[in-house]
Amino acid sequence: MSFKLALQLIIQNPKLTILEAMARLEVTTTYLEMLSAEQIIPADPTELTLTEAIAPCPEFQRFLYTAVGGSWYWMDRLRWTYQQWLDYLTQDHIRTWVGYVQGTPAGYFELSQQPDQSAKIEYFGLLPQFIGQGHGGYLLTQALKTAWELTSKRVWVHTNSIDGPHALKNYQARGLAIYDQQRAIFDLPQSPPGPWPGSLRPNL
Repeated sequence: MSFKLALQLIIQNPKLTILEAMARLEVTTTYLEMLSAEQIIPADPTELTLTEAIAPCPEFQRFLYTAVGGSWYWMDRLRWTYQQWLDYLTQDHIRTWVGYVQGTPAGYFELSQQPDQSAKIEYFGLLPQFIGQGHGGYLLTQALKTAWELTSKRVWVHTNSIDGPHALKNYQARGLAIYDQQRAIFDLPQSPPGPWPGSLRPNL
């Protein structure tokens, strides 16, 4: 997630989020990597089933983005047009998989093949009602296994201190190792935007 871009969106588009006092926060971004598929520490399977979203569908992808990230300040894609989503999704190096529980989307991960031939986990997460049931560890296990099908060099990801409270621990538990941390100050709304304007967000 680009926090600088998120901040620009808030300043330039005050109607993007509910108007409220801003909070100055120090955000720590943590970068993690895995250099061999043998380093994966698998989590126990759950009832979650995985399907690749092969057909580009901006409406569905935006739903996943806001439903998973609305509670964690995922804001950089909120103003994307339909065409921007479509252009992004039709790129050959972008792949998305969705996890389902009893037919309902429970989470997803988005992978990209980087110019240096590494594979990056661009986005990863669960919808709020599926957190705390073991699905996160299993979904991440599948994300790492799938990422290693796209590269033979390196899989990497970054998270931050205003992401889900279990994100960093989950990445480390599955075998990813920290290789860098960066800190910066950002002015952000006191609460994230939620899945849609005015939505009630559970306390996670």
